[in-house]
Amino acid sequence: MNISESRAGLGTVVPLTSLENVLLFLFNVILATAIIFINVSVFVSIMMNRSLRNENRFMYMQTCLSDICTGVSYYYAGVMDVRDSYDSPTRTFYIVPTFLGLSYMAILAAQADRYHAVSAPFKYSQRMTRNRTLLVILAYWVYAFLIVAVNNLVTLGVAKRVTGFGTFVANIFTVIIMIGLNVRLFFVAKFQLEREPPSAERDNKRASIYLIIIVAVCFLIAWLPIFLHIIACNFAGSTCYTFRNEGSDPLRILPRVNAVLTPLLYIRGCSALRSTLLSKVWRPACCKRKGVNPLSMEKNGGVVFKM
Repeated sequence: MNISESRAGLGTVVPLTSLENVLLFLFNVILATAIIFINVSVFVSIMMNRSLRNENRFMYMQTCLSDICTGVSYYYAGVMDVRDSYDSPTRTFYIVPTFLGLSYMAILAAQADRYHAVSAPFKYSQRMTRNRTLLVILAYWVYAFLIVAVNNLVTLGVAKRVTGFGTFVANIFTVIIMIGLNVRLFFVAKFQLEREPPSAERDNKRASIYLIIIVAVCFLIAWLPIFLHIIACNFAGSTCYTFRNEGSDPLRILPRVNAVLTPLLYIRGCSALRSTLLSKVWRPACCKRKGVNPLSMEKNGGVVFKM
């Protein structure tokens, strides 16, 4: 046991005694930092762009917010020797897993929201007002922390059954939304685009559809392994293989990687978001750090991003 462990009773995710352990430790630190940096940047970009706010992007803003909480909590759960199980002394009483679950629910809600907006834009504008969108967001935040309260008040066996049942229901929604709706969306959008004359707007719509499909595929790759593992273990009633801690478990690392990948895909696919991010969020920060006024750069023919 090293000095830090003897003082705090909590060591790093792995003993820093070999190169691979040091690389794993650095990977988790960089991953937590990247989750926070990318999602804060996207959140601020949406706040600064009036057109994006008017497009009812609150669903995706909440995805960024829950991912930011996931990144902050991963500095503890992923960097330190933490096993966030039911009877672990280093557990967070389900707070850290809840932030990850909120990220999951936010992505599902955002995908369903985009499906509705693309497949029936007129009905979407009538039904999904700003207040209704905020109500949906409030509902899944309340639901998530209600499950936290239940799990902390009941016995260990009941908590495992609640988790198993909740994960089973989550898998059903995953299949319906991420596979069923997106496959249907692809064919509906393809039919609609074939009826439109060739144009730049048509190409942009096609790129948006492909982006939604790519996000759904990445989501399934990141989340299905851990969901299937939890269902198999909880319903079988047997003890499954467990890793040393959260930060060394690939099944729990994958969803955190998705928290970086999803906003990067949206940056790549949304020209308005990308332009705001590069011209108003990242470039002013870089110019300020270098002592350059971004306004003077624009007057003197600075770089203009057009995508």
